[in-house]
Amino acid sequence: MARAGDVVWGSGVNGKLVDREHALSDVDVRAVRGPRTRDFARRRGAEVPEVYGDPGLLVGHLWTRSALAGDRPRTDHLVVPNLHDLAAADRAHPTLSPRSPLDVCLGTIAASGFVVASSLHGVVVADALGVPARFVRSAVEPELKYRDYLEGTGRADVEIAETVEDALRLGPHPPPAWDPGPLLRAFPAELWGLRTVVEAARPVSGGPLAHGPTTGGNAAERRAWSGQRTGEGPGAGQGAGLHGLS
Repeated sequence: MARAGDVVWGSGVNGKLVDREHALSDVDVRAVRGPRTRDFARRRGAEVPEVYGDPGLLVGHLWTRSALAGDRPRTDHLVVPNLHDLAAADRAHPTLSPRSPLDVCLGTIAASGFVVASSLHGVVVADALGVPARFVRSAVEPELKYRDYLEGTGRADVEIAETVEDALRLGPHPPPAWDPGPLLRAFPAELWGLRTVVEAARPVSGGPLAHGPTTGGNAAERRAWSGQRTGEGPGAGQGAGLHGLS
């Protein structure tokens, strides 16, 4: 969907669109979700660096898992269906609608012990916060974007579960083997007249997540944004009116 003159940072191709005509030679690509998107864009004329990562992986740099979970009820496991799988989701399991407000999505995932998701960003956010997770196959979404994300975070051989029960049996996939530094350094801060991604990442005062970021402008916070992970678990983002997940 990118057009001439657009800047791409951390986006990825959807398998539903791979057969359409795309001319990407005039698109400024700074980073992509994974190697499958890189290959797709290069074959259509774009220059694409080997900088991978979904920006959702940076959630843990902004808020800790405990701050997001707050006093929400803890769940043993949580199913997060893709929007197009929601109607058919088995409500025998605790289920998070991807249409929920952003703070509800983040907090509910943070309060879960294990996330099973056909929502790409259900797993991305879980990975960012150090919450164990595994993809379950979507009945609608092609596998490409899930594989793209997994390969971009060093997990090419991960098995995608066929059902929720299968995912519970398999348990979580390994955490991301991924350094946030290259993605952070590739952020096009200059488009907003800013010098660094730190300035761009301050939550809006009074917004739904205004309890505050874990990063900002002092020396310790700048070190965190340069790629050092801080927080509470082995996630990618910490040593762990908006709507939710895709």
